[in-house]
Amino acid sequence: MALERKLIIAIVVVAAAAITMVVSNLLALETLSVISKMSASSAFIALALTAGALQSLYGRIVIAALSLSWIGDLLLAGGSEQLFLFGLISFLLAHVAFVVAFSVHGIKLNSALVAGIPIAALSIAVSLWLSTYVPADMVIPVRVYTLVISIMVITAFGARGAGAPLLIPVGALLFYFSDLSVATGQFVQTDFPNYVWGLPFYFSGQVLLALSVRGIKS
Repeated sequence: MALERKLIIAIVVVAAAAITMVVSNLLALETLSVISKMSASSAFIALALTAGALQSLYGRIVIAALSLSWIGDLLLAGGSEQLFLFGLISFLLAHVAFVVAFSVHGIKLNSALVAGIPIAALSIAVSLWLSTYVPADMVIPVRVYTLVISIMVITAFGARGAGAPLLIPVGALLFYFSDLSVATGQFVQTDFPNYVWGLPFYFSGQVLLALSVRGIKS
């Protein structure tokens, strides 16, 4: 019961901090936004540790991925184009780490191939659409990033086919769509702020991926 309580507390902290961040962004409270963002990011790492991440190779790689996401969150809080690029690299490495983690867990090739068709189609469509807005020097980095996040989702479904918990593909999908919201917010001017849905997707995805380490011993 004590473990369950700790997990619930960590999840509540992530949720409360994420909501605070969305509200602070809407109110242009930059300092509160950064504090709440890093609080939520720290909480999902604590959640994974509490869930037993260090007890398995899969869990340790997930911790590495979540830590890279934490660094990416910090860099993106800077606001400049250079920090955005560094943040992009950190999140890129986080996705690579998740791909490695899912592969360590085990992947069923057929499941990955089935998931690959719609994910590839969506990613290509989004990449072509974004290319009309992205600065020339950012086109290649954005396309590489899109490729990596697509592979992350595909391997997540492959892991599910091999017996992994549903938390993995759902968390990966939420992470994928949150990245699309970040890209849209960075390069495309919209009337509705994408972070209103993108941030909940991101933190929900990280929570699910953090919880996926539970019960895995190898």
